[in-house]
Amino acid sequence: MLVKDWMSKPVVTIDEENSMPEAVKRLKEYGIRILPVVRKGKLVGIITDRDLKRASASDATTLDVHELTYLTSKIKVKNIMTKMVVTVPYDYTVEETAEILLSKKISGVPVVDHGGKMVGIITQTDLFRVLISLTGIGKRGIQFAFQQEDKSGAVKELADIIRKYGARMVSILTTYEGVPDGYRRIYMRVYQLDRDKLTQLKAELGQKATMLYMVDHRENRREIYPPEI
Repeated sequence: MLVKDWMSKPVVTIDEENSMPEAVKRLKEYGIRILPVVRKGKLVGIITDRDLKRASASDATTLDVHELTYLTSKIKVKNIMTKMVVTVPYDYTVEETAEILLSKKISGVPVVDHGGKMVGIITQTDLFRVLISLTGIGKRGIQFAFQQEDKSGAVKELADIIRKYGARMVSILTTYEGVPDGYRRIYMRVYQLDRDKLTQLKAELGQKATMLYMVDHRENRREIYPPEI
């Protein structure tokens, strides 16, 4: 999944010569937390709600409202923006982008083309949308989690059993994180499953892999195996 397919556009920006109150107004007006700063249309910085809070006068409690308004109106965006802007190319994957946001401890980044022109912005909210789409939770089906020996055809074995019961597969995710060598975890989300067949399905799946949990989002039913300590 590429950034270009999930980024937000067009991008709301602000000129570096604008005032701090204008930046606050724009963030609130558009319901955003990140505002790219431009100079003659070129990206030169970025400002966030954290920057605005940090820029607020430290002795604000000693000022009356008129003094505070006057003080902030004199502060320009270029004086409080972050100049070292982290960006990502539009052809990055969302996973690469999530890794950058996590490592830099930031909530979003401008997206640029190969010429450095800003073409969008991607934030944590956009990545949440990716997660929801990728996992298929919107179908409100059932998710099974397994730990299974990492062998050829292992995932297909489980998928074939589920399909035999008339259910449709929404997503299949696997990982090697946090499991013993030679094993992997498998997460399968299904829907259109006849709940009357669920007990029998779980028994058959349990013969092929160790079931870690089952969550039925439609019925709000959760079963964790083995029981939590």
